[in-house]
Amino acid sequence: MALKTKPLAQGGGTLRRNLGLWAIVGLGLGYMTPTVVFDTFGMVARDTNNVVPAAYLVALVVMVFTAISYGKIAGAIPSAGSAYTYVRESIHPNLGFMVGWTSLIDYVLLPMVNCLIIKSYLEAMFPDIPAWIWVVLYCILVTSIIYMTMRGTSNLNVILLIFSIIVMVVFVVLVVAQLMRGDGAATILSVGAFLHDDVTFTAVLTGATIVCFSFIGFDAVTMYAEEAKDPKVMPKAILLTVLIGGGIFLVSSYVSQLRFPDWNEFAPGGDMQFVEDSTLPIIGDLVGGNVFMAVLTAAGFCATLASGLASHASVSRMLLVMGRNNVLPQKAFGYINPRTHTPTFNIVLVGAISLLAIPFTLELIAAWINYGALIAFTFVNISVIAWFAIRKGRRKTPADIFNFIVMPTIGMLLTGLLWVNLHQDALIGGLTWTAIGFVYLLVITRGFRRKVAAFDENQAVTGFNKVVKVPVDES
Repeated sequence: MALKTKPLAQGGGTLRRNLGLWAIVGLGLGYMTPTVVFDTFGMVARDTNNVVPAAYLVALVVMVFTAISYGKIAGAIPSAGSAYTYVRESIHPNLGFMVGWTSLIDYVLLPMVNCLIIKSYLEAMFPDIPAWIWVVLYCILVTSIIYMTMRGTSNLNVILLIFSIIVMVVFVVLVVAQLMRGDGAATILSVGAFLHDDVTFTAVLTGATIVCFSFIGFDAVTMYAEEAKDPKVMPKAILLTVLIGGGIFLVSSYVSQLRFPDWNEFAPGGDMQFVEDSTLPIIGDLVGGNVFMAVLTAAGFCATLASGLASHASVSRMLLVMGRNNVLPQKAFGYINPRTHTPTFNIVLVGAISLLAIPFTLELIAAWINYGALIAFTFVNISVIAWFAIRKGRRKTPADIFNFIVMPTIGMLLTGLLWVNLHQDALIGGLTWTAIGFVYLLVITRGFRRKVAAFDENQAVTGFNKVVKVPVDES
């Protein structure tokens, strides 16, 4: 008897174990989009009173604890998945559904964030053209590409990642040279970028809550568990992605803070729109003039576009699986176009949702996304306790207590600390979305009398469909 792979959706293929450690790390960093540190720099500098690196440092500490928990649970449950997979398997399917439903807000809104960033870039370069035109054109472009093909952007992400990092290295060199000649803080060594008399811990926490958005994507590497050459590298890949990404954010924000010690430089005439939207073009212009602004914007544009394509494809495929499993109406969400072999209804729906970016700011959408992300991160830490300490009984030795109770508890508390410091509008919107999900769960389970279907078997991260293996008798 042999094993035959059976695609879960039309046009699917098998997952091959061909990704090494650094390939997975590169994909994770590509999802994090390193240039986003410049996009949010203005708003974080304003909210932290000019200590952006301190906010990144706090966020990095929180993410390291969470990354360690991701690594532990990914090693124990090696199937490709994410927070809701781990919660479903370690605690309960209904709770897993709720974490997944809450995370859905991330998937749905992330394409909108990419749209807002691209709009800010083009608006800075072509100020005479109405901003809404760029939103419409971007949505049409990305929706059309994904409509025709849902091939992954893994290779493109790696290429754009290298390009972005090279440009960021050039940025650091330029800024260091300017600091040494007396610009900005006129020094390359200063604790003022992390702490000064007018800074409060609450303000730093608020900033850390915002920059959590920069780290979103490190957990995406868990989706590659079934494509890793050796599944044992996953914990290391997750932690390396966080540490390298955090290092890039720290260095970039540190030199930027020294170069721009007062956030008001990004708000000419008191116009807050320049702070609430992407400040990357302004930073590029102030550091290197029009030429470097174009180069830095190009790096951000390419990386954001690649991320936009990947996120649009991912949420469309996720909605497809929810439709296939009757979590959402199957006729619409489970439909695959027989000509393009893509879930066209879902793709157009995500594109239409992205059009809502026209009246919103990057700050508000990022806050909503952080709500879902922080919920997911919190429950990953809880899952480690539930799986190892409770289900597996690993709580009898000091080492087990430290690894499977103390460490994830610290991660859970630190993540919760950021969660309660979220923007008020994000809390209201997020809690409303969660309440809708709970009511919907009651309906589809008929008051918890029926088992809830999963919806994480088919994440479009690399462009493949996950497969199940069924025995086929070839005798």
